[in-house]
Amino acid sequence: MKFVTFDTGTGAPRSGWLREGCIVDMHEVSDGHLPSELLELVRRHEDYMEEAGRIDRCLGSNAETMLAHKGVYPASAVALLAPLPKPPSLRDFYAFEAHVIGARRRRGLDIIPEWYQFPVFYFSNHQAIVGPDALIRRPSATSALDYELEVACVIGKEGRDITAEEADSYIFGYCIMNDWSARDIQREEVKVGLGPAKGKDFATSLGPCLITKDELERYRVGARHDLAMTARVNGAELSRGNMRDLHYTFGDMIARASADATLYPGDIIGSGTVGTGCLLELGPEVHRWLEPGDIVELEVTGLGLLRNTIG
Repeated sequence: MKFVTFDTGTGAPRSGWLREGCIVDMHEVSDGHLPSELLELVRRHEDYMEEAGRIDRCLGSNAETMLAHKGVYPASAVALLAPLPKPPSLRDFYAFEAHVIGARRRRGLDIIPEWYQFPVFYFSNHQAIVGPDALIRRPSATSALDYELEVACVIGKEGRDITAEEADSYIFGYCIMNDWSARDIQREEVKVGLGPAKGKDFATSLGPCLITKDELERYRVGARHDLAMTARVNGAELSRGNMRDLHYTFGDMIARASADATLYPGDIIGSGTVGTGCLLELGPEVHRWLEPGDIVELEVTGLGLLRNTIG
C-alpha cells in the first residue's frame, strides 16, 4: 500500500493511502477504527494492516467507485505532506561507494580504508521534515545549497541488536529522501572532527508516499532492490543511479544502528547519496549550486516523485 499524510485545506493533517488517483482517509473511511496518524499505524501495523487491506478491497477498483465512499478524495483536491512529519529519529548513512569516492575526489581526497569496515551514519534533525512541493528555505549563511538523492526505510517494530539477516522483518516500508546540504557550512564543520550539524539541520524532504515493503518485492535482487534513481533540476536530468549499487544493504545499516541501541517504529534510516546524486559530486562544470526558484525533482522506481522548490 502507498500511505500518505495529507491536508484537505483545513490545516489539520490526515493520513491514509493512495490508489487509483484517490486519497483514502483511513480514519474517516473506517469510522474511526483506523488511526488518524500514520505513525500510529506504523507502530501498530500488525493490528491495523489486515483491516486497512479489507477496507481497500471494498472501495472498488476504479476512481468513480471509490469516490462514492465517505472519506475518499480526488488526489488533485488535497495537498500531500511528508508521510511521517515528525518521526522519532532520523539516521542518515553513507552507504554508496561510488558517491563516497566521487565526492572525496572532488576535494582531492581518497576514500579512507576505514569506510569499508562498517557503515557510518549521523543523526539529523527529525523535527525539520518537509514533504512534496514544500518550499525549502535556503539557510542565510550558505551560498552552496545542494540536494542529495537517497532512499529511506521506515522501521516498523521495536528492536535492539538486530542482525542484518533478520533486519527485513523490522522494515515497514520505503520512501524517497532528499538530504538537503549547505556544503560551505558542512565543510567548515567537519574540519573540527564533528558534524555535520548546521550544514544539514534545516530541512530533509520525505515522500511523496510511504510504500510498504511488499510493493517492492518485484524489484528485489538478493538483499537489494533494482530501483532506478534520478534527480532533475529545472527539468534537466543531472543524476542517475540505482539502489542495487548499495555497498552496505539496509540490513547492514539496521544492524549497525541497532547495535547496543533500540530502534523504534517510525525511525528513519537513510541510505546516503547514490553515485552522481548531488551537485558536490558532479561539480560546477555540470551545474551551479541551488538558487531560489530552482525546482528539484527526485524520482525512484516504485517510490514515485518528490518535488521541492528552493525559496
